[in-house]
Amino acid sequence: MSSLPIVYVTKRLQFSAAHRLYSHTLSEEENDTLYGKCARVNGHGHNYVVKATVRGPVDNTTGMVMNIVALKSAMEESIMKPLDHRNLDKDVPFFKDKVSTTENLAVFIWGGLKRALGSHDAELLYEVCVQETENNVFTYRGEVAMDSSSH
Repeated sequence: MSSLPIVYVTKRLQFSAAHRLYSHTLSEEENDTLYGKCARVNGHGHNYVVKATVRGPVDNTTGMVMNIVALKSAMEESIMKPLDHRNLDKDVPFFKDKVSTTENLAVFIWGGLKRALGSHDAELLYEVCVQETENNVFTYRGEVAMDSSSH
């Protein structure tokens, strides 16, 4: 039995979207204190950069971890269609009861990519990185923690 090299393949895309950081469980003052100018009533926008990475063995027949065209198609379906030139808070049902932080955006993108990749390729998804600004990058790898507030 021969060993196959494991390679990480990353595809990048960019989209633009608006949002407002605002938690309905906090008062106006608390939101203003917590989110500052990002809580302003008319919101603001970003040119987000998303990098999706798949990880797996290089197939002896194809020479690929997965077809990069299939990854691009899944990203178009799960990121560009629902998010590009949208207001996250008003146009994306996922954010109806979640604050549209980039942490939550990374989780949303992960879930959409898993569905769009299909059962075989979904297992290859390793990480999603969302760059909100030049200095702020958020990474999600599908990990979950127990919710300590639900006791």
